[in-house]
Amino acid sequence: MKKLISLAAAGVLLLGLAGCAGGGTTAGGDAAGPKATDQLVVGFAQVGAESGWRTANTKSIQSAFEEANIELKFSDAQQKQENQIKAIRSYIQQGVDYISFSPVVETGWDAVLNEAKAANIPVILTDRAVDSKDDSLYVTFLGSDFVEEGKKAGEWVVNEYKDASAPVNIVQLEGTTGAAPAIDRAEGFADTISSNPNLTVIASQTGDFTRAGGKQVMEAMLKSNPKIDLVYAHNDDMGLGAIEAIEAAGLVPGKDIKIVTVDAVKDGMQALADGKINFIVECSPLLGPQLVDVITTLNEGGTVEKRILTDETTFTQEQAVTALPDRQY
Repeated sequence: MKKLISLAAAGVLLLGLAGCAGGGTTAGGDAAGPKATDQLVVGFAQVGAESGWRTANTKSIQSAFEEANIELKFSDAQQKQENQIKAIRSYIQQGVDYISFSPVVETGWDAVLNEAKAANIPVILTDRAVDSKDDSLYVTFLGSDFVEEGKKAGEWVVNEYKDASAPVNIVQLEGTTGAAPAIDRAEGFADTISSNPNLTVIASQTGDFTRAGGKQVMEAMLKSNPKIDLVYAHNDDMGLGAIEAIEAAGLVPGKDIKIVTVDAVKDGMQALADGKINFIVECSPLLGPQLVDVITTLNEGGTVEKRILTDETTFTQEQAVTALPDRQY
């Protein structure tokens, strides 16, 4: 009888241990099943506040996490990769459940992402990708197709100058050197306009995605290039800076020099509606709700696609006039 009682007690103990080990594994590696959303902690390392687009992106992310009642630890890297790496390492030390960031540049992330992987903290890329041979270092990349954005800009240019018999001189205001959108938007644009030999990019320089940078670069380009037909800016802010430089030179933006940009923030859309910009390719900054959905899905044990695209469109002047009253950013 004593043996039977001992065996029964041992069985209860084993069942109890099995129950403690059940329920799956959380993002942080704890064997306790999904966490309540108000118990989740997410670290987000933002690029900076270099443009109206980035400000809207930050607001979207912060608002979405607040509405979801998920704690968000937020850092601003001020467009410096070393600041983002420092922030990510801090999140790892704090033992957050998830890490998300928009990489300042594409390369140089393997070391810190391996540290996150070793700590069993899933990483979600937003807006920009990393250039790494090991795609197990992140769960998913949520953002736009920058090559496609460049192609859309190029398609408008090709159509606009389809009947041109003389050379069309194009200047390109690039985003931050080494950043995914700068690389991809340039690639997509170049591939597309190559179909028309009259279309030539005669100068290309970084304006670092800022309005001040766009103005400065455009001023220099106007001095060194007597004939410029079109400006292709990798974002609205640089295009708006270019408008200032063009007007200061006594020229009419949108007429004397046509302008194509990417983003579709409110200031850019207003310039498009006013005829100072001719065409805008949208790149939505409102990624917050989708990022929350990804984290909620992962927390509940679900899976997500390796690449999640955002839905975007393009705008002509007439479309901008219609869209402006309801524009969220």
